[in-house]
Amino acid sequence: RCAGRVEVQHAGRWGTVCDDDWGLPDAGVVCRQLGCGSALAAPAGAWFGEGSGPIWLNGLRCRGTEERLVLCRHRGWRPHVCAHEEDASAVCSGGLRQGVHGYPPTRGSQGPVPVLTPASLPGGPAVRLVGAAGRCAGRLEIFHAGRWGTVCDDLWGLPDAAVVCRQLGCG
Repeated sequence: RCAGRVEVQHAGRWGTVCDDDWGLPDAGVVCRQLGCGSALAAPAGAWFGEGSGPIWLNGLRCRGTEERLVLCRHRGWRPHVCAHEEDASAVCSGGLRQGVHGYPPTRGSQGPVPVLTPASLPGGPAVRLVGAAGRCAGRLEIFHAGRWGTVCDDLWGLPDAAVVCRQLGCG
């Protein structure tokens, strides 16, 4: 699934992108660069959880036609005065083309390749919905200790389902 917090690698370190001026054209460039189709949403406010490390880019102003995020106007490659509660995210229409360790293949001298962090919140378990049509419906499973397992429905309610839906980028 192509949805998550946008992160870029610069000077050997991974960092996030600030959501100041972040919008569908910016998310569209990320989705296209990753082979993930078009942008469906450009959530702001650390929708997929707060990142860590430097906030490498701020004030991105993509036209939406750029081939790579590095070609968009921005305020420079440097740590920015922006809090991680403002980390930018993208929700794309397609599935992720996998590379080494689950990240897309690098592009050598073409500049940094962004990644979308898994839709699960940082430090939290990976979750998925299985057994139904579409990715946003089905039985909830959680990945723990190297195995997928189900979740008991005792005391389960709409607030719990809303958390899972948000975590998976399903609304």
